[in-house]
Amino acid sequence: MNPNVLVGVATSDDAGVYRISSDLALVQTVDFFTPVVDDPFDFGRIAAANALSDVYAMGGMPITALNIAAFPIDELDGAILHRILEGGAAIAAEAGVAIIGGHTIKDDEPKYGMAVTGTIHPDRIISNALARPGDVLVLTKPIGAGILTTARKRDAIPAADLAPAIAEMIRLNVAARDAMLVHGAHAATDITGFGLVGHAVEMARASHVGIEIDAAQVPLFAGVIDLIERDIIPGGTEDNLVNHSTFTSYADYVVEPLRIALSDAMTSGGLLISATPADARRILAALAPTHRAAIVGRVTEDGDGTISVM
Repeated sequence: MNPNVLVGVATSDDAGVYRISSDLALVQTVDFFTPVVDDPFDFGRIAAANALSDVYAMGGMPITALNIAAFPIDELDGAILHRILEGGAAIAAEAGVAIIGGHTIKDDEPKYGMAVTGTIHPDRIISNALARPGDVLVLTKPIGAGILTTARKRDAIPAADLAPAIAEMIRLNVAARDAMLVHGAHAATDITGFGLVGHAVEMARASHVGIEIDAAQVPLFAGVIDLIERDIIPGGTEDNLVNHSTFTSYADYVVEPLRIALSDAMTSGGLLISATPADARRILAALAPTHRAAIVGRVTEDGDGTISVM
């Protein structure tokens, strides 16, 4: 591998990192997907926040972005695409990121996201590969947004019930990034399509550790368990649960709806941060005024690359 590639594909990390000089490296990522909400502006904001999150998860500072869009221009009003791009631009402006171009193609279904470039010092990278036994895990946003967006698409909940999840999905992970840098986090990843369990196992495998998740401590959006009990479950979440069963053990008292929630396919979720217990408490204190963050598990020496849900 090129010696300037400091983080590549081997550890399934959130972004790639390429060294430019002894004190500068680039953080690069790309993400785009189909709409998770009906409002085009909100979709654009969520997609942009989701793409930027990969840079924050590495401890980096995003600086530029390229829009990536697909749109059925012959079937839908072009004003919808304009609103999607406006939403992305609003989040980029909030993050201090310059959108310097992009590319759009005609497609049967709308898709939007960004390719993002950030900067970082080569010695200050927070990868998913340095979690240490004895660390605890901080989660900085609730989970279950995939359940709620699916429920809204099926008219199973009113728009007001989805609003808290939208507010979290458009929230930038910059405060979480700052807190983990200031307080010496060892490792981090963001929670997106593979769910909490799926991204936790990537950390466990990359770090050659085991991870225990305390299910009762994981923050959930209101109504998620009830919706799961009503069989409102996204296909991606169901696929995750099947895959996660191959490396995850569950205590008998962890009920099936909660197991499903822990595998929920998220969009623009929070950071999962590995830090010493003392540093984790400092991270929580820094985020307490604005975030529903919690200590949700611990890192163990046992079970290289496995997850235990207690």
